[in-house]
Amino acid sequence: MDLGADRRGVDMGPSAVRYARLGDQLRGLGIEEIVDHGNLAVPDRELAGLRRGDEPKYIAVIRQVCDLLAVVVQEAIASGGFPLVLGGDHSIAMGTLAGLRRGRGKAAGLIWFDAHADINTPSTTPSGNVHGMPVHYAIENGDLDPARSVLIGLRDVDPGEKATIRALGVRAFTMSDVDRLGMERVVDEAISLAGNGTPIHVSFDMDGIDPSEAPGVGTPVKGGLTYREAHLALEEIAATKKLGSLEVTEINPIFDRENRTAILAVELVLSALGKTIL
Repeated sequence: MDLGADRRGVDMGPSAVRYARLGDQLRGLGIEEIVDHGNLAVPDRELAGLRRGDEPKYIAVIRQVCDLLAVVVQEAIASGGFPLVLGGDHSIAMGTLAGLRRGRGKAAGLIWFDAHADINTPSTTPSGNVHGMPVHYAIENGDLDPARSVLIGLRDVDPGEKATIRALGVRAFTMSDVDRLGMERVVDEAISLAGNGTPIHVSFDMDGIDPSEAPGVGTPVKGGLTYREAHLALEEIAATKKLGSLEVTEINPIFDRENRTAILAVELVLSALGKTIL
């Protein structure tokens, strides 16, 4: 999916992650039964002659694709699988969260790593880009409980989003909070909120990491999570045995160097699924 953003290229993210040997690395971790469902068909905005329509941009087509994704996620849960979703811009989270709710009968607890809050509404968005709205839509659709949703790594938040976060009571940790409190304390609090009674879903936007470590992203912002902070966070979550699903988004090979962002994404997936140093 790249319809949720202005900058092109994140639609190639899943291929970059596969090229970084995700499957082989998962098997090396001892996970033998892996089913790659392939890429969902997303219309190309030029070739299909798509029109942006009224704001938000391309929302009708994005909803259609997210509906397809929700079915795949729901079916993965029904078969006893662990859904691992690769993006693509972050608008895909609408489909992931819908599928998790349908598959488990209740909304997942959410830990959302991102430079951005992605909780704009159609009336607050400055850009009209849907990848800045999936948290809002998931809450609106009943696929997300604000009380069990935690945002980590924020450093570029729109004025309307600030008001929405306060109004809904979503727990949000900015990078200033991470600096002051330390990642271990931040993640411990996130786990206590998101892991209260339901499996945790982690949605990891790679722009949550500092561009010095992850240059190949859709919307880079300086001052992000360090390499070790990101791994520590996912190692802590893995240790709880409460992780029920994982999503990695916004990898843009056009702006990457030697596929390093996709390689880092694979490393983070492994940490989330239990890989440790010793």
